[in-house]
Amino acid sequence: MPSLYLIRHGIAADRESYDSDRDRPLTPEGRKKTQQVASRLHDLGLRFDLLQTSPLARAQQTAAIFADTFPNCPVQEAAELAPDGNFERWRERAIQWLFQQPQPSKASLGIIGHEPDLTTWAELLIWGEAKGVLVLKKAGIIGISLPIPQPEITWQGNGILFLSIPPKLLI
Repeated sequence: MPSLYLIRHGIAADRESYDSDRDRPLTPEGRKKTQQVASRLHDLGLRFDLLQTSPLARAQQTAAIFADTFPNCPVQEAAELAPDGNFERWRERAIQWLFQQPQPSKASLGIIGHEPDLTTWAELLIWGEAKGVLVLKKAGIIGISLPIPQPEITWQGNGILFLSIPPKLLI
């Protein structure tokens, strides 16, 4: 089964300090904790065939940290991962990507984005509906196993949650 990792960006600067939410960078503490989380995940044997990231600065910086930690992992910007992104459009693109992989059943996709979208999407994939019960802290990660999509099997409601780790357990 392919693996999907939903990663929330690290700690970012206060909203009041920036004219646009899109421009808010990671704080020095956010960079440090994100690096520690990425390093620990690498040490635990996680791998990514692709990292997709929101176009916002804090997510892009988080993706850069992960890309430095996981060598040879390409990073791709995905507009759907911005706040209030389009789940269906992202899902269609992710499935297209999956079928381009040499071994789709072993593919591993990491997406870096924002709350509450990431937990809402995780819940849609697991239960087929948003329940508001999953929690994803900044620089935290959720792992979901997904079936290979077929006409009679969709991702929505068929995912299996196998990982949910707050950053404090990784650093």
